[in-house]
Amino acid sequence: MTEEETKELSRQLTELQSEHRDLDEIIERLAENVPYDQLQLKRLKKRKLILKDSIRKVQSRLLPDILA
Repeated sequence: MTEEETKELSRQLTELQSEHRDLDEIIERLAENVPYDQLQLKRLKKRKLILKDSIRKVQSRLLPDILA
């Protein structure tokens, strides 16, 4: 992997982690307000899980291959 690719992956990782944290805060605030929109909360949680999977994929690409 080139240095440019590594920098791009690091940038993507930072963006994904930031969005994940933002969603966490939004979900927390939404859940505090009773009554809350269950459908919106469900969608936000699903998006958060998708982001978590994307973060893991980028992290695994950044880590050196141990078996290589």
